Amino acid sequence: MGPFFEKIAHYVNPIHLFKKEKGDLNLRAMHTINKISMLMFLICIIVLAVRHFNR
Repeated sequence: MGPFFEKIAHYVNPIHLFKKEKGDLNLRAMHTINKISMLMFLICIIVLAVRHFNR
C-alpha cells in the first residue's frame, strides 16, 4: 500500500480522527480541515456509488 492510501487510512481511523494534534495552532487547524475534507469526499463517493447501483 502506498503512502497516499496509508495517509487516508490514518485520517479515516476513528482512533486518530479525534486525537489531539501536537504543533502550533496553524498546523492543527490545517490537519483538522484536511480530515474534514477527506471525510466529506469519502461520504460523497459512497453516496454516488449507492445512487449509481440503485438505478
